[in-house]
Amino acid sequence: MLISFEGIDGSGKSTNIRNLCQYLEEKGYDVQVFREPGGTVLSEQIREILLNSDEDIHPIAESLLFSAARAQLVATRIRPALAEGTIVIVDRFFDSTTAYQGYGREVIPVWQIDQLNDLATQQLEPDITFYLRLPPEEAQRRRAREGSEDRLERSGEKFFERVSKGFDQLAAEKERIITLDSTQPVEILTEQIVSHLRPKLDRL
Repeated sequence: MLISFEGIDGSGKSTNIRNLCQYLEEKGYDVQVFREPGGTVLSEQIREILLNSDEDIHPIAESLLFSAARAQLVATRIRPALAEGTIVIVDRFFDSTTAYQGYGREVIPVWQIDQLNDLATQQLEPDITFYLRLPPEEAQRRRAREGSEDRLERSGEKFFERVSKGFDQLAAEKERIITLDSTQPVEILTEQIVSHLRPKLDRL
């Protein structure tokens, strides 16, 4: 089973992934967690370029770099883990590329982003996606409390408004995407995530 978590920066993905992973392991499931971009040596090197480069990265180059990191992760880590029956959780997947590079950057049409996503994943889709929805202004406050921001997080208020609308649009279109209110306490979010996931776990 492949589970993805999506949402704008500051929406609480890492915390909720950690809680879900703990729950699944306590139930006896084998679980692997990967972050995007990242998860392999090559993908982590690409992550460093994408998030910390001082160079102005063109939106097309940015999209291709994200996709290259994803292609390596899917081919060398995710697919082998799934083949062994492991539950794989990813902190972001291709929906982020659609929301950030498609809706956010407004340079590449979404249909072209979709084609790029299909190429990078060889049409591998999550079985379920949890979209942690958070107003952009609240996400900004959370990021400010955490301190330093990376290159993407410095993209500005209007950018994150477009990204948020992009995620909303994807959630409206895709049945696999479960939208959760990320302003709720973490404990409640964890209960909701487990509740949505339990029927799929019962079928494993």
